[in-house]
Amino acid sequence: ISAFFVCYIMYPLCFLSVLFDIFDKVLYKFSYVFEIVNLKLNDISLFRVVFPKISIIFIIAIYILYYLYITKRTKIYLFFTITIFLYILFNKYIDSNIYIYFMDVGQGDMAVIVSKNFQNVTVIDTGGDINNKYLKNNIKIFLHSIGVSKINNLILSHGDFDHMGEAINLVNNFKVEKVIFNCGEYNDLEKELIKVLDKKNIKYYSCIKDSNIDNNKLYLLQTKEYDNENDNSNVIYTELEGYKFMFMGDAGVDKEKDILDKYNISNIDVLKVGHHGSKTSSSEHFVDEMNPRYSVISVGKNNRYGHPNKEVLDNLENTKIYRTDQDGSIMFKIKNNRLKIETCGP
Repeated sequence: ISAFFVCYIMYPLCFLSVLFDIFDKVLYKFSYVFEIVNLKLNDISLFRVVFPKISIIFIIAIYILYYLYITKRTKIYLFFTITIFLYILFNKYIDSNIYIYFMDVGQGDMAVIVSKNFQNVTVIDTGGDINNKYLKNNIKIFLHSIGVSKINNLILSHGDFDHMGEAINLVNNFKVEKVIFNCGEYNDLEKELIKVLDKKNIKYYSCIKDSNIDNNKLYLLQTKEYDNENDNSNVIYTELEGYKFMFMGDAGVDKEKDILDKYNISNIDVLKVGHHGSKTSSSEHFVDEMNPRYSVISVGKNNRYGHPNKEVLDNLENTKIYRTDQDGSIMFKIKNNRLKIETCGP
């Protein structure tokens, strides 16, 4: 709440009060209310409310209505001001759309699935980049901007830093219901996270087969335990409103082959390409069998690994390719049983 009032109310009002004297009275009233409320509620977790990002139209409307209330002392203006605040806060709970975000976290992976009416928020991987000091804050700001305060499932495809480096940051800043690890022994990064989970009494699991996401399921396609962390990646498959999504983690061609042998999956709508488009993943045979309509490659701009590999891009030539290094974050929205796609430039 504090961040919301400072960003959307206090800063703009300070600027406006310099230009127009009539806003001095409004600024004084807001400052007084903000100080009292903030002192009373700061240490009460129950009142730590996350306001989603709102449009400039609502901001202007709030200013005008509250100014009219201060100057005219007519309660109807206060009523409309409060109504707008409540709409902003609770609108997500009546939003019947499903959102799947592929975040631009540089040379790493992070996806967020928000189910209908905000009943479930699932985060798949968290990204991690020691060279990007802003990543931790950017992830927090983004999740708050879409109204996330609680994460039902935090699924880590595997224990590499570029996939789970910000996991502790998320656990410390959001209410996390449960964490899911991949198969295999815990590495040092995972052990550090588990210490935090134990301290916060957060449940965690490893090598499971599925997890609920609202009225749908996330299937973790387990094959066997491999001798490397990448092939032990959690590969996740789900159907949302009839659209098929598959998240490959860093799984390589060996696991791709085993998935094809064990599971009957094809005609994927959205494929999160394995291992950032490395040549160790996305074999021609696998891509042909999956036959994705859209492919998402999460990759850092001008990365030192040369990802994505040209051969992989050739294998994906019959799909519409989105890349976080070129397109920024990518949002797939399922609205009225139709799939809509939006990008936010890097």
